[in-house]
Amino acid sequence: MLLAFFFELFSFTFAIMETNPRIVFFGTPEFAVVSLDALLRAGFTIAGVVTAPDKAAGRGLTVSKSAVKRYALTHNLPLFQPERLKSQEFHHALAALKPDIQIVVAFRMLPKEVWSLPTLGTFNLHASLLPQYRGAAPINRAIMNGEEETGVTTFFINEEIDTGSILMQEYLQIHPDENAGELHDRLMVLGAELVVKTVDGIVSGAVSAVSQELISMAPGQLKLAPKIHKSDTNIDWDQDTRTVYNQIRGLTPYPGVYTEIELKDGSSLVFKVGSVRVSDTPYQQALIPGNVFTDRKRFLKIATRDGYIEVLTLQPASKKLMNVSDFLNGSGALLT
Repeated sequence: MLLAFFFELFSFTFAIMETNPRIVFFGTPEFAVVSLDALLRAGFTIAGVVTAPDKAAGRGLTVSKSAVKRYALTHNLPLFQPERLKSQEFHHALAALKPDIQIVVAFRMLPKEVWSLPTLGTFNLHASLLPQYRGAAPINRAIMNGEEETGVTTFFINEEIDTGSILMQEYLQIHPDENAGELHDRLMVLGAELVVKTVDGIVSGAVSAVSQELISMAPGQLKLAPKIHKSDTNIDWDQDTRTVYNQIRGLTPYPGVYTEIELKDGSSLVFKVGSVRVSDTPYQQALIPGNVFTDRKRFLKIATRDGYIEVLTLQPASKKLMNVSDFLNGSGALLT
């Protein structure tokens, strides 16, 4: 492959270490926990763990700990929760750990004085095949764009987000009906395996890094993964069925997608769409995108530009997620 060719042609060799490297791990959500656990299980020394500060959440403002913090406490790992990554106090504490390698998985951007500290560098795990889908939402955007393949990448951090030299990659097929939550979980496991392989490669000197600038891209071929905004979660039914379907599964289960249907009395009902499937009902040209097709008992289908999406589960405001049959038994008579 072209990428492998560049790995060989434009490479530099890391110093081989005879001892177990001292690793400082940066991460916050469950996605990061699996990588941290894999490192421990592989026998690596975790000199410290850095995660987000605790925050109050919910109506009762209950203080919540990050998934990484809970894991670190359970395994008695040295824990740091700096409010400011540029603070001198944090930098001194980090330097005292004498890290050989720092690993970042689902954490915020690091300042140069932090990522440049380790002797063997700081690398990040990203849930895409860089340079494609740089940004905050690579899993969501890949599915929303109808991609059939994605993967995970480890790369050295530099001054710009997701642009550093690539270390290793693993490819993964996206299942045709897979949603973002399901793909997230598969990439989480694959990514943890790649993190361990990358550390092994750096320590042994077997891995090489390649600049992303050396990976050729046709004009307009590069796709980005900006964060998901509220506007992304509203369904525009005046699109083809596949586009709507990809949007729904790309944002399920989080943050979710929402739609609005008209009721008999002229009011409307907004609900969160849960699981769906592409309907095989023959398309009727008389129907307008967004119109509802239902028997008011068992099924609810919504017209797109060229077909129907069948809603299997949904969540009206202030209610729990429910099967469409349960919804129709209570509200079916209100539908037009």
